[in-house]
Amino acid sequence: MGIDFAHQVHRPPEIPWEIRGFEKPLFALLDEAAERFPKAAFTIFQDASRTYAQVQALADRIAAFLMAQGIGKGDRVALFLPNLPHYPAIFFGILKAGAVCVTCNPMYTVNELGYQLRDSGAKAVFCMDHPQFYPVAVQAAQDSDVQTVVICNIKSSLPRLKAVLGGLLGKIPKAAVHEPGHFFFDRIIETAPPEQSPPAIDPLQDPALIVYTGGTTGHPKGAVLTHSNLAFHAQALNEWVRLPHEGGGSFEKLRPGGYHCYLGILPWYHIFGLSVCMLAACSSGSRLVCIPDPRAGHPPFTDVLKAVVHYRPTLLVAVPTIFSAFFNHPHLEQYDLSSIMCCASGGAPLPHELCRKFEEKTGSIIFEGYGLSETSPVISVNPTCKDSRRLGTVGYSLPNTSISIVDLETGTRELPRGEDGEIAVHGPQVMKGYWKNPEADAASFREIDGKRFFLTGDIGHVDTEGYLVITDRKKDVILVGGFNCYPREVEEVLFQHPKVAQAAVVGIPDEKSGEAVKAFVQLRSGESCGEQELLDFCRQRLTGYKRPRSIEFRDELPTSVVGKVLRRVLRDTG
Repeated sequence: MGIDFAHQVHRPPEIPWEIRGFEKPLFALLDEAAERFPKAAFTIFQDASRTYAQVQALADRIAAFLMAQGIGKGDRVALFLPNLPHYPAIFFGILKAGAVCVTCNPMYTVNELGYQLRDSGAKAVFCMDHPQFYPVAVQAAQDSDVQTVVICNIKSSLPRLKAVLGGLLGKIPKAAVHEPGHFFFDRIIETAPPEQSPPAIDPLQDPALIVYTGGTTGHPKGAVLTHSNLAFHAQALNEWVRLPHEGGGSFEKLRPGGYHCYLGILPWYHIFGLSVCMLAACSSGSRLVCIPDPRAGHPPFTDVLKAVVHYRPTLLVAVPTIFSAFFNHPHLEQYDLSSIMCCASGGAPLPHELCRKFEEKTGSIIFEGYGLSETSPVISVNPTCKDSRRLGTVGYSLPNTSISIVDLETGTRELPRGEDGEIAVHGPQVMKGYWKNPEADAASFREIDGKRFFLTGDIGHVDTEGYLVITDRKKDVILVGGFNCYPREVEEVLFQHPKVAQAAVVGIPDEKSGEAVKAFVQLRSGESCGEQELLDFCRQRLTGYKRPRSIEFRDELPTSVVGKVLRRVLRDTG
């Protein structure tokens, strides 16, 4: 059944209930944009830009190189890069070879990256020429199936003068030593043939992306998204976002071909940044400003504010902590942010007062949406008009999308309107399943009225006017700056320490990141250990947002009758 659309009284009437034409290879987004807007700028980095035609040509050569390496239909290729101009070309090049992209957090440790390379069975990895990132990639690849390593240096992506001066002054990042047999991005672009014959793609069945998300087992799960999952998502957002491009003008779809500019501040290894920013920019032929490190500058986030003034972006995709960082910057008044017309917010609830103040400063509108890695990611979203947007909700379902509120026990019984239950979703954006994990699939999918619904694990209801309201979420998930940190993964690291007998991790309130990680530890009998020792142990094995901010030692941890540690009790008493 799903949401009763008749109650969606504020849903913009011009947005269709159903769209078609998304059953196509995902790389068609780039090919179509390059055909329509060949000379329009796609990526912008340090004042150097690449047109859609240039990015398409790079993608074709990358595909040809991969195919020459024996990488083809269904093979996995890891992308271990920050937001650099290489990213779109490599992403689409992987897909044009028929391979599957595995996006990896460039801040991962050797252990974290190694797990994803081994679990996905990646045959190749693209990494940055950098004294930190490249050695991590080399070490992580050693015990995996990776045979091809491609090193990406930023020099060729800079304006000529900056590249020359940066090289002379030693300001361009570069690894100290390069392993023999590894390839350089610039070299393969020079030597790979410009033509390639990609294998046939079945958009509805063939995977395009494996994006890893956390789980209760202690290891991230790979969500497998098909070409049509992501192509639908891009098309649906293009239908949904409507703006008055002139003051007082009528609301219309985003003008294509370079009118709009996206600020690429969210990381593209994450489904939110990849899909709602990078792919959305491509599908509308818009410009995309590459921001590798949003915290850069003194004080932090200064360089991003300078980029807004310099490049005049019109669209901002962010999490609430980024809006907060902007607004709480000590020198905010020095920066003109008036070019920003529209902002998409997700990952965590957006405080109403922060929304109001940011909109006053910029003259823009912020609209919240809701989704998960497993759903490409957006399920529902608020209208982009203030008259229809409802703060405190996550809006209406996208076209072609059914949302049901089901009972928490079985996940199959639909609940009455207004009653809280688990949010379940059916639609073209819902993943094919988890990578090589049938047990997780069985736990996450239910058949309701003959349709395959995904159980999100989040709690909510649909109000009397059809808006979806999130009232709770999985109790144990910690949202650090909009990113999911799963306690079990951190606990698994703590358990590796020889002095630790029991460990439990919870989220505690934090002014800057929304929540922070706190660990409770019970030591082995007769052992002694200081907090800093365990913090250092975690620092070597976990990326930044997953690391505990504090550790509390206890003689015993509270447990249930079956011996399960009760995180809820620790959260309430800690």
